[in-house]
Amino acid sequence: MRRIWTIGLLVALAMLGKAYTPALAQESQQRNAPLKLTLSTHYPDQMAQVGETVTFDLTVRAPDPQVVHLEMREVPAGWTPTFTGEGRVIESVYVEPDHDGSVSLKLEPPKDVAPGSYRFVVVARGNGTETELPIGLTIKDKLPSKLAFDAELPTLKGTPTTTFRYNTTLKNEGDEPLTINLAADAPQGFQVNFSLSGQDVTSFPLNANETKRLTVEVVPPPQTPAGQYQVAVSANGSEAQQQLVLTADVTGQPDLSVTTPDERLSGQAYAGRVTPFKVVVRNSGSAAARDVKLSASPPSGWSISFQPEQITEIPPGQQVEATANVHPAEQAIAGDYMVTVRAQPGEGASKSMDLRITVLTSTLWGVVGLALIAIAVGAVGVAVVRFGRR
Repeated sequence: MRRIWTIGLLVALAMLGKAYTPALAQESQQRNAPLKLTLSTHYPDQMAQVGETVTFDLTVRAPDPQVVHLEMREVPAGWTPTFTGEGRVIESVYVEPDHDGSVSLKLEPPKDVAPGSYRFVVVARGNGTETELPIGLTIKDKLPSKLAFDAELPTLKGTPTTTFRYNTTLKNEGDEPLTINLAADAPQGFQVNFSLSGQDVTSFPLNANETKRLTVEVVPPPQTPAGQYQVAVSANGSEAQQQLVLTADVTGQPDLSVTTPDERLSGQAYAGRVTPFKVVVRNSGSAAARDVKLSASPPSGWSISFQPEQITEIPPGQQVEATANVHPAEQAIAGDYMVTVRAQPGEGASKSMDLRITVLTSTLWGVVGLALIAIAVGAVGVAVVRFGRR
């Protein structure tokens, strides 16, 4: 009896659960479904610039499946509202309790719109009900086109062989993208190059409020005199222009050359004798050469001295003459020898010349040699005559 009662209780509970489950589902569905027609947007108040078309993303919800019609109740004079869905112009949207309707509202201002605040009211009409959504738009003047052009170090110092590299930044402070054209006004003979991210450029796009880093390279002519040289770099973008003045402080440097007064790089000297050679040290650079020391690399057994051994100063475009006293070795064999003459300034690179010296032997030694040969021949002749008779 007890078993029958237990089985009956279980059957009753199972039937009750089946009946209660649909009720729970229906209650859950009703809880998730909206209680009434609603129209909303995440950003009901926005800001825009003069002439800009603004789009509001709208969401439509309804408690039951229905077609919801959309319209504008308040529109400022001259404005053109347009409802779109999936890229098409629409007037209504179909919604279900578990499927919201997504609509875009595009507001196009009149051409002569003035800065200020504008109010709009969007209306959604469903099955016997309607709802409103007020939205606002604040129009501001466009910022005028403006560029900011700055250099980290506008003045750099170097020699005529230096490549002056300036790191600069160019910013578009306006609200419109610009196409930037670069130009430079430099002293005659100076070369100017622009690079962006390692690439040479003369023109590039610059978006609104964007900043880009530019490298400006200035190369002076090799013989540029010492002084300060200004290079005006300009960036032009439609209605916006900006100029940046860069300065190259060229200190100048000496440029020496070593030669002879007649430009001949050869001469003659006698073995064992001191022979003077004139040497010319010329400065073709843009700065004075100071403390120029003269030296040579002679063959083994030779000696070379200079008068003077050191030149105090050679101004730009000037030359100084010195004497190289060349003393070949006593036993030097007649022939050609190479001697390197070098000029080393206190600051800067040394310069040299190769001088070919032809060594001659003394005529006295030639006479002595001939006499010895004659004596030897005579002695041989006497011996032949004397011993030949025997």
